[in-house]
Formats: sequence, C-alpha cells, structure tokens
Amino acid sequence: MTESHTPLRSTCASSAISSRSTAPQPDPLVSVSGLAKSFGDHEVLRSIDFEVAPGSVTVLVGPSGSGKTTVLRSLNALEVADAGVVRIGDVEVDFAQRPLTRREVATLRAQSGMVFQSHHLFPHLTVLENVTAGPVLARRRDRSESEAEAHELLRLVGLDEKAGAYPYQLSGGQQQRVGIARALAIRPQLMLFDEPTSALDPELVGEVLVVMKDLAAQGWTMVVVTHEIRFAQQVADQVLFMDGGVVVERGTPDEVLTRPRTERARQFLHRILDPLD
Repeated sequence: MTESHTPLRSTCASSAISSRSTAPQPDPLVSVSGLAKSFGDHEVLRSIDFEVAPGSVTVLVGPSGSGKTTVLRSLNALEVADAGVVRIGDVEVDFAQRPLTRREVATLRAQSGMVFQSHHLFPHLTVLENVTAGPVLARRRDRSESEAEAHELLRLVGLDEKAGAYPYQLSGGQQQRVGIARALAIRPQLMLFDEPTSALDPELVGEVLVVMKDLAAQGWTMVVVTHEIRFAQQVADQVLFMDGGVVVERGTPDEVLTRPRTERARQFLHRILDPLD
C-alpha cells in the first residue's frame, strides 16, 4: 500500500474512547471555512465550515440540490468556489483571492483522489494501464514501480486477476472498484467519493461499499457524499446533513441519523429509510 495515508485506527471502541479523552487531538487534515458558491442568482453554498480529522470518515447526506457535491468538488478545485478557504494538510487555497493560478489548483488537487458517480475509465486502456496512468503520466513516477503498486491496489479491491482486461469487459461494480484503485494510486492524503454507488445496479452496490469499508478500517481519510444511510451509520465518524446550501446538522451517526434534532432532517431520513411509508 501507499505510505501517505493515516495509520490504522483502533478497532477497540473502549480504547478509542480512552485515547480520545486522554491524548491530545491531532490537527485536522482538512479544514473548510466560509465556503460559498453561487450559479447565477442561485446560491448553492452559504458559508460552509467543517473539519476532518486524519484517519476519519466524514459523510455528507441530504436531499438532491442541497450542495453536497459542490462541497466535495470544491475540496479539489474541480469547482472553484466564490469565497472560502480550503486547507488539506499544509496546502491552503483562499478562493476569494482571484484569479487562482494553475499551480494553486494543481497543488490542491494533488492532495486528494476522487471517485465519481460514473467510472470515467479510459476505454482504450487495460485495467492496469488505467490505474498506472496517473502515477506514470501525471506524476512522472517509475513505470515498473507504479505497476507493482497498481497490482497491490487491484488486489486490495479484489480485481488483480482483471489487470489485463478492458473496461467493457467489467461489470459496473468492477469498473467502480478500478476507479477506487486508480484514485488510490496517486497516493493522496484524502479520498473523495461522490455518490459512488448511485449509477450501479442494486446488486452491485454492496461490492463497492465493502471496499470503502475496508479503506475506512485501514485509516484512509475519506469524505463521502452518499444516500447509503446504512453505510454512513456503520462507517462514518462524522455526518453532515445539508439542506439549502447550509449544514443543518452535524455530529456522530447516532446523533444525526438516529436522533436528528431538526424536523427537516427527520423528514429526509424518514423518506430515505421508509420510502413507501
């Protein structure tokens, strides 16, 4: 595996609680302050603030159009916010300082690996070539070293036997798992997931979520936009419920998803968990 992600988190709940109460807390890996974005007259984000601890999983939930994906895309400057500061590790970008230079955008983008709703694999490249494209072509890393690491990553997502296959020979779930391996191959500090199961047939969703759970257990820092509430309950350290471009609720999965404080969050969760009721 790579050397850039956070060490394994404790799997013992009692020791984790004890550690949190006695040990100094690490500085957040991700800090977002005052993030704002409008498309014309439509205000999509209104002063979003949150932090992500290293080795933790933050899940963004909320109705469509609430701004979740715009927040995620702002973390790697795929979306250039109108205002606000994003810091990942020791790289900080103030979106209010315009224009952003290509170097600023590239430096911020290099801190994270992105997994999209659709697979976005290169159809003319094999699975192995898709995974090594970023390290070899964009990062100028040694090809043989990158290929060895790619095989390790493909084993991680259960697809090393498909290294020589082309995307059209894979199922949607397999393609998405290759997308995860490709994002990991650039050795990011942070993994971003934008509704990674939304384009999959229901029977294929589980295989992608299992890989994501494994990454969380290994201590990868993750920010995930998803409607998979059960996944959020099982994996998230922090849940942000968004609506209308603001964070309405934030807290642990139990606080936000089991005992929401606001009527808006209760309505949303009821419709997600009991759609026929």
